[in-house]
Amino acid sequence: MTILFDGIAYGMLLFILACGLALTLGLMNFINLAHGAFAMAGGYVLVILSQQAGVPFLACLPIAFLVPALIGALLERTLYQHLYGRSHLDQVLFSIGIVFMAITATRYFMGSGQQIVQLPDYLQGRVELLGTSMGVYRLFTIAICALVAGLIQLGLSKTRFGSQLRAAVDDATVARGLGINVSLVFAVTFAVGSGLAGLGGALGAEVLGLDPVFPLRYMIYFLVVVAVGGTTTITGPFIAALILGVADVLGKYYVPSLGAFIIYTLMVVILLWRPHGLFSRAGAR
Repeated sequence: MTILFDGIAYGMLLFILACGLALTLGLMNFINLAHGAFAMAGGYVLVILSQQAGVPFLACLPIAFLVPALIGALLERTLYQHLYGRSHLDQVLFSIGIVFMAITATRYFMGSGQQIVQLPDYLQGRVELLGTSMGVYRLFTIAICALVAGLIQLGLSKTRFGSQLRAAVDDATVARGLGINVSLVFAVTFAVGSGLAGLGGALGAEVLGLDPVFPLRYMIYFLVVVAVGGTTTITGPFIAALILGVADVLGKYYVPSLGAFIIYTLMVVILLWRPHGLFSRAGAR
């Protein structure tokens, strides 16, 4: 049960880290391999504020969302929007270039060493719940990630903005004819996706580690979550992240010699069964 709990916590983290990519790739049809750079930015915002400026940990989390969101909005307005109509190869080459620039800048300003995140006392230790010893910080992570997942689903399915986003994705020309500011909708979506990555990076800094190569180390995990879950809903990446998180923790505990091989095997099996992902329509882009 303890291993299962740790796997769920890890899966929740993977979802928050990858759901922004699900928004940009699935809803905007834009391949942004620099997604991990925004997650890294959120992690470093947490480290700088909590470890160097003395800002309380909980107060750092909203800022870790806002700073990458603002960076994402700026880059979207100045750079990314010019790539929307280009081929996926152009998008991949451009965004991977952003990754290497982010790594180099981070190494120059923050050094190449692993960052240490000191959690507040009330988030340390373990508690007994349902006869199982559970880490307090992992419980906190699960609660925050579940709340964020619910808010994203509500925002996409129940709000006017969610309807405008779906309309803009389905047919941007008709959406503009109906008075929807497609450019603004895409900018806000990209900013929110970047902010969610930053929040995930901040929450995961203590669990996953944080250094300048973070975007490259976890890039494949983001892509696997989105590929396995499908790109037409948020539910798909959420379920996929939980499955992969539990499988990864179980594999590393029982057969550590295989490492990440279990995740890749699981991905291949699922995609052979459901080539478009667990929750994708066959005709989805």
